[in-house]
Amino acid sequence: MAPPTRIGLAGLAVMGQNLALNIAEKGFPISVYNRTTSKVDETVERAKKEGDLPVYGFHDPESFVQSIQKPRVVIMLVKAGAPVDQTIKTLSAYLEKGDCIIDGGNEWYENTERRQKEMSALGLLYLGMGVSGGEEGARNGPSLMPGGSFEAYKYIEDILLKVAAQVPDSGPCVTYIGKGGSGNFVKMVHNGIEYGDMQLIAEAYDVLKSVGKLSNEELHSVFSEWNKGELLSFLIEITADIFGIKDDKADGYLVDKVLDKTGMKGTGKWTVQQAADLSIAAPTIAASLDSRFLSGLKEERVEAAKVFKSGGFGDVLTDQVVDKARLIDDVRQALYASKICSYAQGMNLIRAKSIEKGWDLKLGELARIWKGGCIIRAIFLDRIKKAYDRNSDLANLLVDPEFAKEIIDRQSGWRRVVCLAINSGISTPGMSASLAYFDTYRRERVPANLVQAQRDYFGAHTYERVDMDGSFHTEWFKIAKKLKD
Repeated sequence: MAPPTRIGLAGLAVMGQNLALNIAEKGFPISVYNRTTSKVDETVERAKKEGDLPVYGFHDPESFVQSIQKPRVVIMLVKAGAPVDQTIKTLSAYLEKGDCIIDGGNEWYENTERRQKEMSALGLLYLGMGVSGGEEGARNGPSLMPGGSFEAYKYIEDILLKVAAQVPDSGPCVTYIGKGGSGNFVKMVHNGIEYGDMQLIAEAYDVLKSVGKLSNEELHSVFSEWNKGELLSFLIEITADIFGIKDDKADGYLVDKVLDKTGMKGTGKWTVQQAADLSIAAPTIAASLDSRFLSGLKEERVEAAKVFKSGGFGDVLTDQVVDKARLIDDVRQALYASKICSYAQGMNLIRAKSIEKGWDLKLGELARIWKGGCIIRAIFLDRIKKAYDRNSDLANLLVDPEFAKEIIDRQSGWRRVVCLAINSGISTPGMSASLAYFDTYRRERVPANLVQAQRDYFGAHTYERVDMDGSFHTEWFKIAKKLKD
């Protein structure tokens, strides 16, 4: 029989298996359980193969829970929603006061807060912990975003500090996020930012391929080169890799055979809904979500292409002769500047939620734990961390002196790319939305005065004035009628 283990993990799909093996490899004996018991045996088998790691498998929930040292800590990695409630019900039958459950899935933050209350009534502690980095990250070091009971976090801080990705100059990619569902909320916005990043990269690819006529070999070398500079990041690295991979089932490159239809699990949609609820503009993230919706209309797009082809619309409208080297450089600048806008939106959303809920989230610390392990890990996050270190009350990343200078230096190239794309009939919704966000934010006066005048005209919503205090209402209709008479 195994000695009492340090921690338990329930839910052994690939993420769960990999996280369990990571924990065991860091020297913490772990008990594992899964409803489908074949997964338990598979995990124990992998642990043997991958270095005789201290992983102990259990086929029933009771012996699983009993095998963990007190106060017990169990991580769940199961599908969000009802399966989480089911797993909690199964486990809590055997847990005792002071034990702790950690949900490591992509859960809606309010579900986590509801469960915290329910667990607390039973004397149990609860954490909702965002885990980012995919399968590879889970095995070798993810970015971890635990929120909820601070006492529960302290129980397992020693494990998390070792299991998380390690970044040489800034430490393990984990921190106690805050109270309530803040860990899940931060992971949700991380995923929203990830949607934006992926969309912007796809637009860069589209412009270079469709207008610049770059081959996959050229794209591979451009993205590999970009990954040595300011754009150095996991997503740019894997993009370069993708362009280099040949099709194993036919001739040519695999990327060209992948159906242009993007799936999604819901975290991007939640991010955009939360932004709307909090009146935070997040147009880059919203554009990436809309692009996924439109990608799903493959059959309709095939038909639409036929309709417009007969009207003289080819895939690319004008065959422009472009200077490849300059286009590549402009697209790099457009991608970087757009990315700043996307992260600014995500950070502003996190701040607004933190204020609403009293979570007191530290934006610089979030940028730090995203520097390694997670899908959006990038050298650029170090700049974000430093921006918040310089001024923790920074209204927007765009006005940080360093980021402001970077945008000013890149805006000509950024505008050239968006104009070229528009004239070529190539949509760049993410880059265009980012540019519109920047151009709106940097202008002292925008045309909202007209919209407010319209609202007062038809709905007596009143308006404020630029030259005196108070709120005003004008009988626009009567005045206009007199003028017409």
